[in-house]
Amino acid sequence: MLTSKQRAYLRSLANNIETIIYVGKGGMNEQIMKQVDDALTARELIKGKCLENSPLNSREAADLLAPEVKCDVVQVIGSKFVLYRPNPDEPVIELPKSRKNRA
Repeated sequence: MLTSKQRAYLRSLANNIETIIYVGKGGMNEQIMKQVDDALTARELIKGKCLENSPLNSREAADLLAPEVKCDVVQVIGSKFVLYRPNPDEPVIELPKSRKNRA
């Protein structure tokens, strides 16, 4: 679970990344879920978009993807959504520490 500070940090990083996932008229399917899973493993932070002809809105798409690929929804705004999952082997993004973890 991300803290608000971590979420804000990830949102700032997401401003500069390209949209790589597109949900179209076919809606959510296994191919898109595999694509999201692979992209999160490689990049940790990805941006997706629901096209106008999609049966899902961006919130529905993000909420469907999150439990399936075990990631966090960072942001949903308009037709775009941002997802984050740290790479278990070689993490690239270092999140700010939460206050709960401090002694």
